[in-house]
Amino acid sequence: MRQPATPCVLCLTRTLIRSLSPIFPNLRSFTQEGDGDGQTADRFQRTVMKGERMSRSTVTAGTKRSHAVIRSITLLGTALLVCHVATRCGSVPPAVSASGGSTRTYTTNFPLTENPISEGGKWINGRKHGLDWTDVRTTSGFAFGTEIGGDRPELQQYDDSTALLTGTWGPDQTAQATVHRVNKNNDSIYQEVELRLRSALSPHNATGYEVMFRCSKSANAYCNIARWDGILGAWMMLKETKGSQYGVADGDLVKASITGQVITVYINGVQIVQARDYLFTSGNPGIGFYLEKATGVNDECGFSSFTATSR
Repeated sequence: MRQPATPCVLCLTRTLIRSLSPIFPNLRSFTQEGDGDGQTADRFQRTVMKGERMSRSTVTAGTKRSHAVIRSITLLGTALLVCHVATRCGSVPPAVSASGGSTRTYTTNFPLTENPISEGGKWINGRKHGLDWTDVRTTSGFAFGTEIGGDRPELQQYDDSTALLTGTWGPDQTAQATVHRVNKNNDSIYQEVELRLRSALSPHNATGYEVMFRCSKSANAYCNIARWDGILGAWMMLKETKGSQYGVADGDLVKASITGQVITVYINGVQIVQARDYLFTSGNPGIGFYLEKATGVNDECGFSSFTATSR
């Protein structure tokens, strides 16, 4: 594993990935782990990880594009040299989101039966609007996912059910929800409820921050923070935890907030994890759900209420 990278190195690495993407179509994701103080260690490899799940994508390229590869490698060397000089002479500050504008709030107990959720045009969804992900549906008093689940090929299984609120939201956001869960602890199944912050959806593109809670209170439960970077399967883990205290039970109140660069997560009012990231400074709050290693149990863990605020 590489040594902790400065924000400028991560930004330049991300720029390089985007420049290489026409040459290497699968070179879109690499993992990153961070602690609450914002120090980050990333592994520049074609890997996506979620909880204890992992996939790898193979990178191939034709010889006709070799010159473009050389140019991109040269770009990386130059960028790293510039960054090295910059960090020797003084740090380059990352972008910071500023609070401003009026406070906005939205609260729902999911009173309607809808697939996908809309509530009068208040929500957009992963399949209807993002195409590559799945929608969130509701029955009276309950929201849950529509993902197929089961054992599917890598990348395809990361089509989390996603719904984001519409409209304009301030950068400092809080999302909280009450968990409704009837499933039993089962470490062979990965079922999650998720809160979204500073997120956006458009065809074949999903960005923003996800806070995921495993629907379990076993020793293998977790609460992780990830960043979605665009295409399906392109995302980065910012913080991982493991233990029964990080999972959720029926009736738990989960909350996530982002202020400036800091993401803070709570269960029943108790802070449990924190991470820092500088990339996305705007977007909308929302909810999501994930299911793997099982089918037909989407309605066994979801949300019975949701509130989002921003300023």
